[in-house]
Formats: sequence, structure tokens, C-alpha cells
Amino acid sequence: MDVHNTNEDIVFVTVKKIFESFEKEGNPDNFCLCNQCRLDTACYVLNRIEPFYIVSSRGVERTELEAFHKQQKEADIIALIHEGLKRINHNQRPNFSHHDTANDGKNRQFTPVFNIPTIVGRLFNGTNFSPLSNVRVELYRNGNLVPMKDTSWQNPYPLVPNTEGTFTFWPAAVPADVTDSHKIFEYSIKIEAPEFETLSHFFKIPVISEIQSTSSYSMGRSFKLPDLYMFPPGGEEGQICLV
Repeated sequence: MDVHNTNEDIVFVTVKKIFESFEKEGNPDNFCLCNQCRLDTACYVLNRIEPFYIVSSRGVERTELEAFHKQQKEADIIALIHEGLKRINHNQRPNFSHHDTANDGKNRQFTPVFNIPTIVGRLFNGTNFSPLSNVRVELYRNGNLVPMKDTSWQNPYPLVPNTEGTFTFWPAAVPADVTDSHKIFEYSIKIEAPEFETLSHFFKIPVISEIQSTSSYSMGRSFKLPDLYMFPPGGEEGQICLV
């Protein structure tokens, strides 16, 4: 089943149009128009409007029937985009380069890559099943820490209390020779904590190469790990597990 929030389409298309209009006008307000600020602006808007999910073609038909409300929705979205852009430009991500605008890639030659999906998992205390925090989750490939898509994603990933044991990684794309090439990538998760046995979890992800690297996060491109559990020393067998 494919569930989709149709408001995402409207927001991303509208953000693209507004940013392009700023570029054509010479950006008189000197806003940062890089890809990261585009994504942050879209997230700002999506977090402030109700989602509208569809499952099948009937859902698409339903959205067409709501054309009367669409104009008002788009007007609200445009207002939120302008509001979000101003706030984001006053509070830019400090660890991200803001010099790569969408236009910088117009003359870029496409190079086949393996787009690794985001890796999502959860970590629990095996004795009481409570989410763990204040530990670092490390993602390895070929014995090395895996580089992330950009500096806004971390490896090692620090678990904090408000994540409820959830950790995420978005590995950087891996160069490929051709498109539509199949390859299996082998990874391992390593977690160390003073009061627990070291946990090592091995898994594989099959990936098909594509024409270019993806630039935006999508929940539809994720690889979910089984829940992981840590135990005190000698408290459980099998602290090395395979998928």
C-alpha cells in the first residue's frame, strides 16, 4: 500500500516556484536560496498545515473534487512560505554550506550512483524494555564509519531522551559504473555503553543504481531495522545478530 500526503506535492512545487521567482528578480532581499534552505522552508510549512493522505486512485479523484478549496489552501501555503523563508534566513543551519543553490547544478553532468536509503532503528534496555538514551550508535561499512549525506546527519548518532530510542542514518551516495546495476551493501551497527554488553548488529541492503544522487529525504526510501536490545554483562546471549 502506498500512502501519500498530497500537500507535500503542493508545498514543494510552490516553494520551487517562489524561490525561482526570487532568482529571476535578482533576489532583492538577499535571501539564502540554497537547497538546504528550500528544504527547511518546505518543512516549516508542512509542520503548520494539516496533511491530506491518499491511498489509491480514488484518493486522487477526491482531491480533484476539492478544487474549490485548493485556491485558499495555496494562498495559505504561499503566506507560510514567505514567513518560513524569513525565519529560516535569520536562523540558518551553522553546519551546512549555504552556497549551493539549485541553479548551481544546471550544468552538472549526471553520474550514476547507488542512493542508499535512510536507515532507521530503535534501541531498548533489554531488562525493562525502556528506550535507551545517552549512548552513541555507530554505523560501519568495511570497517569504517559510514559518511553521511550531509553534515546535518550524524554518525555516530547520539541518542537523547526525547528520541525515544530512535536513531537514523542517511549514508552518502556511492558511485556506480552504470544505472540499473544491482548491488548488496553490507553494514554493521555498533553500540557501546558502560553498563551494557557491546552490541553489534549486521545487515544488508540491496540497492539499484540511479542516474543521479537524491537531494531530498523521503520516508518512502527507508530501511527499517528490527528493534535492538542491550543487556548487562552476562545477562543475555547473542549480542551479535544478523539480518
